[in-house]
Amino acid sequence: MPKSKRAKVVHTSKTQKKGKELTLRIYANIQECVDQYPYLYVFSVQNMRNNYLKDIRAKLSDSRLFYGKTKVMALALTNLSTSTNHTTLSALPPHLSGEVGLLFSPNPPATILAHFEAYHPSSYARTGTPASRTFTLPSGTLYTRGGEIPIEDDVPLQHSVEPHLRKLGLPTRLDKGKVVLDEAFEVVREGEVLGAGQSGILKLFGVAIAEFGVNVKCVWERETGNVKVFEESAEVKNIERMEVED
Repeated sequence: MPKSKRAKVVHTSKTQKKGKELTLRIYANIQECVDQYPYLYVFSVQNMRNNYLKDIRAKLSDSRLFYGKTKVMALALTNLSTSTNHTTLSALPPHLSGEVGLLFSPNPPATILAHFEAYHPSSYARTGTPASRTFTLPSGTLYTRGGEIPIEDDVPLQHSVEPHLRKLGLPTRLDKGKVVLDEAFEVVREGEVLGAGQSGILKLFGVAIAEFGVNVKCVWERETGNVKVFEESAEVKNIERMEVED
C-alpha cells in the first residue's frame, strides 16, 4: 500500500520563500498599471483598518489599489520614469512615505476626492493615537455603554468583568453584584495620547473616537504627464527648502 502524502514531513528549510516573488510581482504589476489606467493617485491613510481598505477596494472595483511596501512602489515608479517617456513619474516617489499607497483608476480627481471625503467610518482608537474627544465614566453603577446612551436603553455591566476593569486602571468595586464607581472617572481628555489601558477601556464600552480616512496626496495624469499635489509630505517640503537655500 503506497504511503500517504499527508503524512509526509516537509522541513521549513525546503519550502519556497514567497517574499522576493511577491515583491517582484508587485513591482511588475505597478509598472503594468501605469499604461492601463489614465490616473495614478498617491494617498495616505489615517487610523488604518484592513476591513475599511477592503471596502474601498470593493467600491472602486474598476481601479487597482496597492498599499504597503513603499520602497517597492517608489522603485517601480523611479525606474519606469527613466526607462520610458513617463519622466514626470519621478515626482511621485518623494510622496511615498508613511502609511501611503497607490491607486490606479479610470476616474478623474473630482470623483476620487468626493469618494474619499464622504468615507470616514468610525473605529476604535489604538494605543499611541491622540483622543479626538474627552470621555468620562459617570459615578454609580456602570453600564455597557458607559453613559453614552440613556440608562433605560442600556444594561448594567456583568460582574465578571470587574477584575478586568481594575487591571485597565478603573477604581471599580462590586456592590450587590453590580460594578460601581464611587466617583466619576475621566478615562481620557481630548488631545491626550492614549495608553494601553485607556484604549482598552474605550473599546470595552464601545466608544469609537477614531476615524478612518483616506487623503489624496497627489495625482499623475498619464495623457498630459501633469502632477497635481494636494497634500505635501515632509520629505517634499525638505527638498523644496534645500533647493531654495541653494
